[in-house]
Amino acid sequence: MKNGEYVWQTPQWPNWQYDLAALADPLAAVSRAQGLLLGRLADVSMALRAEASMAALTEDVVQTSAIEGETLNVASVRSSVARRLGVDIGALAPVDRHIEGVVDIALDATSNAATPLTIMRLFGWHAALFPTGYSGMSPIRAGIWRDNSTGPMQVISGSIGRAKVHYEAPPANRLPAEMDRFLAWLNATHSKEPTLLRAGLGHLWFVTLHPFDDGNGRIARAIGDLLLTRADGSPQRFYSLSAQIQRERKAYYNILERTQKGDLNVTTWLEWFLATLLKAVEQAHVTLDQVLVKAKFWQQTVTIPMNERQIKVLNRLLDGFEGKLTTSKWAALAKCSSDTALRDITELLQHGVLQKANAGGRSTNYEICHFREKV
Repeated sequence: MKNGEYVWQTPQWPNWQYDLAALADPLAAVSRAQGLLLGRLADVSMALRAEASMAALTEDVVQTSAIEGETLNVASVRSSVARRLGVDIGALAPVDRHIEGVVDIALDATSNAATPLTIMRLFGWHAALFPTGYSGMSPIRAGIWRDNSTGPMQVISGSIGRAKVHYEAPPANRLPAEMDRFLAWLNATHSKEPTLLRAGLGHLWFVTLHPFDDGNGRIARAIGDLLLTRADGSPQRFYSLSAQIQRERKAYYNILERTQKGDLNVTTWLEWFLATLLKAVEQAHVTLDQVLVKAKFWQQTVTIPMNERQIKVLNRLLDGFEGKLTTSKWAALAKCSSDTALRDITELLQHGVLQKANAGGRSTNYEICHFREKV
């Protein structure tokens, strides 16, 4: 940073610069990984593609909120996404307005990626993030640009009196012109930048402007997903960049701060963005493996009679249940008595669907029997 300036204060703002030669290999690596993933998906049914997309979108919604320190109920998010995509997952968990709003943004950004992003659409996204008009316990003006009524927009950490300012955004009176320029760039039909780099630039540009009182990070990531969807040429999402960013949350904030306090050469940011994107695409193979394992499991058990409780809990196990499955946990998941849970488990043990886990402990616990190894 020169003379204490932020990147938006440089005379050439916002003429981003980058070394395309230095980015050639990372771009090629991401393209190869995407090709491998799409090749695998081409060999599975439409139903399994929809389930893989549901898993990726669910993870994306949960993790983009987790980056901001907000925990969403995974079962509720999955239910909301499944209902929108028309995927049958059995009984649906209750969903509140906030979760519906975050899912709305994720689906609008991807399913309608080809539609121009307008100011009113952004205002709609922001209002969907804060349906009650509150951010936590604080009232928030939803669906409108921030103003300077409480001082400049700053990204701060630390306690009162010992706070550290990591970044200060442009003054509010610049936002109308800045956002018009940003949206004109984003919606341009012809561009000199490679499409994957546009996703990284769009993400960085929006979060640098920080146009809202809150929710800027989540909307920046949605914009990145919109641009990635345009780059992929498919409205279905099979990987979650937000989930990978959450895994590297500290590095994410560090690279943003360094870039926003630097000059307009953002090669380092784009290198980090592409490396993170590559990991996200590679992680998608793990998600696809889980979807295929789940499909194979139900194919292999199709002749075994099961009640709704058993199907529900087995689906939870196949979706990546954390911890050990005990009789008491079965009862809690299936919303039944301990005696009913034990009967359910005993039936599945007799059919060879479940087995007792080898691990010792005070409570007997169970796991799915051998079907995973047969895939």
